[in-house]
Amino acid sequence: MFRATPRDGIAFVTGASSGIGRATALELAKRGFRVAITARRAGILKEIASPQIFAFPGDVTRRPDMAALVARVEAELGPIALAFLNAGAFLPAERKGFDAAVIAETHAINVGGTVNCLQPLIAAMTARGRGQIALNASLAGYNGLRGSLAYGSSKAALIYMAEVLALQYAEQGLTIQVVCPGFVRTPMTDQESEFKMPFLMEVEDAARLICNGFENGKFEIAFPWQLAAISKFVRCLPYALKLPTLDAALRRARK
Repeated sequence: MFRATPRDGIAFVTGASSGIGRATALELAKRGFRVAITARRAGILKEIASPQIFAFPGDVTRRPDMAALVARVEAELGPIALAFLNAGAFLPAERKGFDAAVIAETHAINVGGTVNCLQPLIAAMTARGRGQIALNASLAGYNGLRGSLAYGSSKAALIYMAEVLALQYAEQGLTIQVVCPGFVRTPMTDQESEFKMPFLMEVEDAARLICNGFENGKFEIAFPWQLAAISKFVRCLPYALKLPTLDAALRRARK
């Protein structure tokens, strides 16, 4: 199993202008990686840049742009050994009810943006016979949660995608991982005013756990362990128990 080190090449992080992406990029730099970061907000990326961190502004929803950006990163900095595909969005409008446009936009960013980065990365890494890619999903992808139709379903899609990629590309030298955070204090969770957030973590703690997971190479990086354990237990229940359990938990979580 390939586990990337700074000697193997650079790290590449999408959605790195804030939140988990930014904190993980900083943590990877502390651990010796040169890190290429991308997001739409060029000004903020430049503020994060350092002798170890290099800004490459871009929009993950634009497939040709991502192919060109990955090629540019490798031409300027060297091979990408580790990629953390973190870019994602939660649109609060989905709380208001079913909205096809909100669902489509959420999936375009969370799923489509990941796919747009995967294609050039997989091509480059399989040509070299090694590479490590982590998809940032969520514990929200484990179970259906009322009020999270767009976001939760997009994260469930990423979990499924990571499982298939892990099976499909292991023999070609690629290590595929899925990151499933619970509640982490970020600009995204700062939008949440309707529900309590159990086991809320600081973003720096989350970044350390994610980077530890990169180093051990296990398929799933899920945290905090308490919420991950509960989510996995509920996931295994028969639907006659699972759906009432989820509904009761949601009612208790309302502020």
